[in-house]
Amino acid sequence: MGLKSLLFSDPILFFIVAIALLYSIIAHEVAHGWVAHLFGDDTAERYGRLTFNPLPHIDIIGALMLFFVGFGWAKPVPVNYNALRSSRFGLVSVSLAGVLTNIFIAFIALLALQFPSVNQSPASVTVLSIVARINLVLGAFNLVPIPPLDGSKVLMSFLPPHAQDSFARLEPYGFYILVFFLFTGLLNPVIGFIQNILYGIISMIVGLVK
Repeated sequence: MGLKSLLFSDPILFFIVAIALLYSIIAHEVAHGWVAHLFGDDTAERYGRLTFNPLPHIDIIGALMLFFVGFGWAKPVPVNYNALRSSRFGLVSVSLAGVLTNIFIAFIALLALQFPSVNQSPASVTVLSIVARINLVLGAFNLVPIPPLDGSKVLMSFLPPHAQDSFARLEPYGFYILVFFLFTGLLNPVIGFIQNILYGIISMIVGLVK
C-alpha cells in the first residue's frame, strides 16, 4: 500500500507513518551534525540544528516529496569541513552518518517485524514495512555520488587533489543533474541496486539476531 492510497484509506495510519518518516529525514540531518560535532565542528550546534524539533529542519518540498514520491529531504545541516579533525576520516564519517542512520532505522523496523506480537498486527506491519522501505531508499539515494548527496562527499575524499578540483566544479550544477537523472528514471536502477544490497545485508543481520 502506497502513501497516497494510505492517506485516503486510513488517514490515522497515514499520520503515524508521516511522523515516522518525517523523523527519519530529521534523524539523517541531526546525525550529520552530531558526528561533525564529535570531530570538532560546532556549526550545526550554533545554528540550532542538533535538535529533533522539526521546525529548524523542515523543507516543505522535500517533505512533500517524501510522502508522495517515496524519497525526500530536510534542510541540510551546515558543516564546516575545514574544521573537522582527521580531515579525510572526518569527512567520510560525517558524510556517511546520515545514511547509516537511515540504515539503522530500517534495521530496527525489519527486526521488529520478526516478533509475532508485531507482525500479527496489520497496522504495525504496514507502518514498519513502509518505514523500512523508505529508509532504505533514502540510504541508497544518498549514497549516489552526485552533489549534493552524501555519496559525492565520500567519493571526493578518496580522489586525488586534481580530480577533487574537477569534481568540485560540478557542485553548482549537481542539483540540476540530479533532477534530470531522477525525472528521466536513469537513477532508478542505481538506487534499486544499492537498496537491494542494503536490504540483503540487513536481512542477513536480522537473521543472525532473531
